[in-house]
Amino acid sequence: LLFLTQLQKDLEEVKELLTKATRKRLRDVLMTEKHKLELEIKNQPPPKQKDVAEEEKPSLGGYTVKINNYGWDQSDKFIKIYISLNGVQKLPAENVQVNFTERSFDLLVKNLNGKNYTMTFNNLLKPISVEGSSRKVKTDTVLVMCRKKREEKWECLTQVEKESKEKEKAAYDTSDPSEGLMNLLKKMYAEGDDEMKRTINKAWVESREKQSKGDTPMDI
Repeated sequence: LLFLTQLQKDLEEVKELLTKATRKRLRDVLMTEKHKLELEIKNQPPPKQKDVAEEEKPSLGGYTVKINNYGWDQSDKFIKIYISLNGVQKLPAENVQVNFTERSFDLLVKNLNGKNYTMTFNNLLKPISVEGSSRKVKTDTVLVMCRKKREEKWECLTQVEKESKEKEKAAYDTSDPSEGLMNLLKKMYAEGDDEMKRTINKAWVESREKQSKGDTPMDI
C-alpha cells in the first residue's frame, strides 16, 4: 500500500512537470515516464479483501475480564467451583479451557459476548489429581471439578486463605481472655469507621476510669 502511494505521488509530479515543459525532447521523456507509472499503478494488486474485512471487523474477545465471584462446595472426592457466566453454554466446547496442576488451575472462557473471562487459583490447600480433574459447562455456569488426591475435608480453598484465618484467630485466641479481647478491639478499631472508633475510644476511657477507682479492669 505504501509503494502504491509513492507511485501515485510520482505520477502527480510528472504530470505537473509536463505542464511546464516546453522542449519536445523533455516532453517525450516525461510522457514515457507518465505511461510507465500509469501502467505500474494499474498492475498493482488490489488490497486483500481479508485485510479490509479484518480492519472493519471489531476485535471480538479482545477485552479480558478477571472473574472474582464464585461459589464452591465439596464431596469426598471433589472440590467443586461454580462460576456464573450468562450464555456460556452456547459457546463451542473448545472456548472453555481449564489447565490443572497439582496445586492450581486456570480457567479461560474465550469470546463470550465479545469478551474473554479468566480465573486463576494458585496454592490450592491440598494437592489435586490433574488427570481426574475436569470442567463441565451448564446453563449460565461453568463447574470446575478438582479431584482430591486424598479423600479428606478441606476447610478452605487455598493455603493463603488458611493462613489468613489462622492469623485472625490467633489475634484474639490467647490464654489470657483480656489480652484476646484487647487484640480483638484493636482489630475492630483499625478496620472500623469513625463511629466505631469513637465508641471504642469512649469504652476505653471509661474502662481506664473504672480501673483507676479500683473497679474491675477492662469492664467494657
